[in-house]
Amino acid sequence: METTKEWTVSISISEDDTDSRTAARAVLTTESGRRHESVAYARRNPDDRPVPEIGDELAAGRVLADLADKLIGDASGDIAQLTGPARAR
Repeated sequence: METTKEWTVSISISEDDTDSRTAARAVLTTESGRRHESVAYARRNPDDRPVPEIGDELAAGRVLADLADKLIGDASGDIAQLTGPARAR
């Protein structure tokens, strides 16, 4: 029988008053209550015209990449705990 789990990721995006910097905050909560939080930024080149959607996409993509790195790190740590110290071959 297949088991389905649901994890929720919430992403909040905010821009400064000049639309030159966008911040994204992502929070992941698993069914077991494990929680991860990441923050990332996107900055507009002053010579570029303001297109807020681009900053949103960059900041959100970066925050999700950071969150992914944290999850992979968790999995690596869990594997190391279960398998013990690495052995030389």
